[in-house]
Amino acid sequence: MFPHRLTPRRQDLAIAVAGLLGGLLLIAFRVYNPGFPRWLPALTLVPIAALEPFRRTRPVLAVTLGGTLLIGALFSGALSATVLMYTDLLYAGTLYGPRRMPQVMQLSGAAATLVLTCLTALSNTVAAALLVAIFGALVFLAPVWTADLVRKHRDRAETERLRAEQTALLAELDRRGAVVAERARMARELHDVVANHLSAIAIHATGAQSLARRQQRTDEDPLVAVLAVIRENSVQGLAEMRRMIGLLRAGDQEPENYQAPRLGALDSLLAQVRAAGREAGLAFETEQHGEPGQLPAPVELAAYRIVQESLTNALKHAGRGTVRLCLRLCPERVEIAVDSPYRPTDGRSPAGPLPGARAGLVGMGERAQLLGGSFEAGPRGGVWQVRAVLPVAPAAESGGGRL
Repeated sequence: MFPHRLTPRRQDLAIAVAGLLGGLLLIAFRVYNPGFPRWLPALTLVPIAALEPFRRTRPVLAVTLGGTLLIGALFSGALSATVLMYTDLLYAGTLYGPRRMPQVMQLSGAAATLVLTCLTALSNTVAAALLVAIFGALVFLAPVWTADLVRKHRDRAETERLRAEQTALLAELDRRGAVVAERARMARELHDVVANHLSAIAIHATGAQSLARRQQRTDEDPLVAVLAVIRENSVQGLAEMRRMIGLLRAGDQEPENYQAPRLGALDSLLAQVRAAGREAGLAFETEQHGEPGQLPAPVELAAYRIVQESLTNALKHAGRGTVRLCLRLCPERVEIAVDSPYRPTDGRSPAGPLPGARAGLVGMGERAQLLGGSFEAGPRGGVWQVRAVLPVAPAAESGGGRL
């Protein structure tokens, strides 16, 4: 076995050098047919060793010339190193040659063995002919049969590998098709159901505002303020829903008109929740340390969504009091802390748990986990606390995506 560090070219050169040195050693100790001068076996040894580097690249030429040199070697001392190198050329020719090479080599090897056996039987004893037949089978046929078996196993393994790759490719295409179909179905459902409901809410809120103006109600009227909040939130929700539908339909490609929310839009978000929470007796305080700078898009999007979901949960479930948001933007991480008055009634809701309860908490945890961060939420000392830490470096290395 050759070391893995040797390339095929170097392996062939090593075989040539080993065969040449071994043959020269045999010549030095006169391990060949007596009666021949020492230089005569070298006349075939050196050329056949020179053919070894071409055993893979020029197998037909190497086998043809090697056969001619073998005939010369049989009449110049029959050096065993020359015979062994010729069997290696037969093996390589069968393994690396054209597809029809094994059949040709088997036929020519069988013919050469038969001819030599018959000539020996005519000029010598039957026992000598049998020895020649065995010798011919070992030299001309055994390497060819071995290489043919190896070649068939190699071709079968390559065929199985290609079939496995094709099967994996088809499975991946089927999976992608199923994902695309599911995303399209989700986009249709969101458009036909949720988006239509949001549109209806916005239209009815606009109509109610028109009716209030005809009744000459002022902007300070609580009913007018509530209608304004309902319309603003429904319009913004409809816009978010349309962006989400665009993402689902776009698949892996970002839609051209899509702009992910950024931390710079928190002021607008806070203005909306302040207006919505005024009637519920909620006040909102914010504290920010550091500047967003060049945060990776996935980190900034995840931070925005966690803040948005935390404030939305406060509007739904918190008791009267002050909701405090603290945002720390450090070079290596983003820390989010939201504290709101805790109202321990049926899962923080006096009317019982709302549809999809705790889904927002699960979603916030998944966003933090995808970035390699941490998330926790729960009541502590009469305050519902949300804590999230989003590392910056892992998101920058991953290249980012949609969360």
